Amino acid sequence: MGGDNAPAAIVEGARRAVDELGLKVVLVGRRDELGDVGDLEVLEASQVIAMDADAASSVRTMKDSSLVRAAEAVRDGRAGAMVSAGNTGATMASALLRMGRLSKVARPAIATPIPVPGSPAPTVLLDAGANAECKPEWLVQFAQMGAVFAARRYGVTAPRVGLLSIGEEPSKGTPLVKEAHELLQDSDLGAARFVGNVEGRDLMGGEVDVVVTDGFTGNVALKTLEGGMKTLIGAILAAFDRDDTTRAAAEALMPALLPLYGTLDPDATGGAMLLGVKGVCVISHGSSSATAIVNALAVAQRSVTDGLVDAVGAAVTTGRA
Repeated sequence: MGGDNAPAAIVEGARRAVDELGLKVVLVGRRDELGDVGDLEVLEASQVIAMDADAASSVRTMKDSSLVRAAEAVRDGRAGAMVSAGNTGATMASALLRMGRLSKVARPAIATPIPVPGSPAPTVLLDAGANAECKPEWLVQFAQMGAVFAARRYGVTAPRVGLLSIGEEPSKGTPLVKEAHELLQDSDLGAARFVGNVEGRDLMGGEVDVVVTDGFTGNVALKTLEGGMKTLIGAILAAFDRDDTTRAAAEALMPALLPLYGTLDPDATGGAMLLGVKGVCVISHGSSSATAIVNALAVAQRSVTDGLVDAVGAAVTTGRA
């Protein structure tokens, strides 16, 4: 029921995931507002948490909302994963309150893939918005969880983990960053290795596989990248359509540019993953199209079959704080 294009794009994406990928999908929401759902099962939920609603209070008071019912379906084994393009905070709160946290996880984190042109694997950024304020030891857990995610989802055998800062030197950054840097140097990251501080310009550079930061900084970085890419693509398309000469050039260049556009297209990623809860939760962009939902459902299914949740739980070595 959530998202800028809901419920039509959500239903279309779900039907396509069934027809094209053979996935099993359950829709959660108001049955009489969903339109033609074909043969899809519908789990009735009478309430909808608005995109601008307060996340925590809505989840606690709207117990028959589609987000809460979806999280409960995963908790109760009726579904293997939940996918939502709705209110991000409410999606996270529903998953946390209904599924629960993994035993040693202090705080779940949103892991968002950042595309890297020319590379088969993106940079995984976390936290991308779940925790505005963090403790240094949480960033160590983010690194452990992010490394498992990069390995399981993208096949990165020895993930390189960087800490987002304003300079590469260990002495640069806030007290949080400096303390986290010291902890990460001595922490068990499994097959991954800590490569030190990285800067915002490195997010799409391909020199690092996982970047950890607090949720406030991560969300600002993510939204800055999204806005910058949107502006750049719009400016290029406008330049291509300026006159007959530029249109002819665009026609010649477009075959070479389309693969790059596909890499940068947010619909292709399937959304972000909430790591640290006892279930798979995929958070799709609010403007998700049907194609984005197809990809999100595919990511959710693979995460379940690959045992992502258990692997994340095993990787976290420090207790809750």
